[in-house]
Amino acid sequence: MKKMSTLRLNPELVADKRSELLYQQLKALLDELEKKDISDQTKETINQQVGVINSTSLKDKALSKLLKEKQTGILKMLEKEYKLVPKNYYHTMWLAAGLATFGLPIGIAFGFLLGNMAFLGIGLPIGMTIGMALGASMDKKAEAEGRQLDVEIKY
Repeated sequence: MKKMSTLRLNPELVADKRSELLYQQLKALLDELEKKDISDQTKETINQQVGVINSTSLKDKALSKLLKEKQTGILKMLEKEYKLVPKNYYHTMWLAAGLATFGLPIGIAFGFLLGNMAFLGIGLPIGMTIGMALGASMDKKAEAEGRQLDVEIKY
């Protein structure tokens, strides 16, 4: 069974707070993945991403962008191949989707019914609430099925 690579960035490169947060978050994600049963091929792909990060000389915003890009790629791959998601993944995803999917149509309906499109904004918090509720229930389901990683991703 293949072992996962460890993040080893020079501390001088991780100088700003955003880079530090993303670095610690990615480190926690990799630690959590060590506990999961994933294929050697997936580990190899993740190790390649970690290798790119370990060999970089980027700093500040450029480093933050690289860390975020690699972390997002790893998370998308895990979600696609294993249905593994971090804590509050669906909550965050459905919050925005609820605004667009439910909030705007509800707001438009209010606007037409009341004859004033200024009421469009009424639907947004309703849609956001619906989206958050759907996301929270999906997160609970993922946790119950053992598909939730014990790490929360904050961008």
